[in-house]
Amino acid sequence: MPGPVSTPNVSETRSFRRTFLAYLSLTKPRVVELLLVVTAPTMILAQQGIPSLWLVLATLIGGAFSAGSAGAFNCYIDRDIDRVMDRTKNRPLVTGELSDRQALVFAWVLGAVSIGWLWVFTNWLAALLSLGAILLYVVFYTLVLKRRTAQNIVWGGIAGCMPVLIGWAAVTGDLSWPPFILFLIIFLWTPPHYWPLSMKYRSEYQAAGVPMLAVIRGRSQVGLQVILYAWATVACSLLLIPIADMGFVYAFTALVTGGWFVYETHRLYSLAIRHEHVSPMRVFHGSIVYLTLLFVAVGVDPLLPF
Repeated sequence: MPGPVSTPNVSETRSFRRTFLAYLSLTKPRVVELLLVVTAPTMILAQQGIPSLWLVLATLIGGAFSAGSAGAFNCYIDRDIDRVMDRTKNRPLVTGELSDRQALVFAWVLGAVSIGWLWVFTNWLAALLSLGAILLYVVFYTLVLKRRTAQNIVWGGIAGCMPVLIGWAAVTGDLSWPPFILFLIIFLWTPPHYWPLSMKYRSEYQAAGVPMLAVIRGRSQVGLQVILYAWATVACSLLLIPIADMGFVYAFTALVTGGWFVYETHRLYSLAIRHEHVSPMRVFHGSIVYLTLLFVAVGVDPLLPF
């Protein structure tokens, strides 16, 4: 007679799923997703066509591991801040889903895997740029700038610009002017993307002792800075046209989406100086749409015959 068929332990399955999601949360998957959005189009531009699909996949995997490692280190270092802010109160180190040691080991392992992966499956330059991105985010931004200066997002945002250099290096093995223009676009885009978020959560950042610009300055000053950086972003996006010999599709997309992005920042500033109700998250989400469409155009333009 056959023995009774064993069934999976439901509680163990649920526990595994919760632990998996907790580790995934440490990597800040929404940030990783946005970083990958800019990497693939950059690789197409570098190749002036579709690169090897395996190379694209390998670069995206390595980039995801790299960004995830940086995010995990950030969650570990900023766990005291996360406990104060409502926006981050459900992160796994706050809820106790993971221990501090588990998070730190995970960050180190994921970072080491990302560098080794890129070294083996792409090239040494992409791997070194990945290491640089982790160090910039963890050391330069999280440990040095974030709690000391209102310019933390400006200079700390350099780490978020690195994926375009990594993607270009993975294809060509070197760096030239186009990836640095893409780097500068993301660098200038980061403040008008993130400062509206800090406007919404101003009181939480203040309670946590993080000197975001919205904490140090009033809404009108933040709104003005957002406008200036938005204009600079759009101007820089147009520089790519002559430098990378971009075509009509990219030029049209850069002008139209850039104009819309600038309009939204002016609208935010106008409401702020009139002391009316502002919707900073409208600019925050709009900036993501703008950057996504711009980089879609970066990837599509080289594939067209005109």
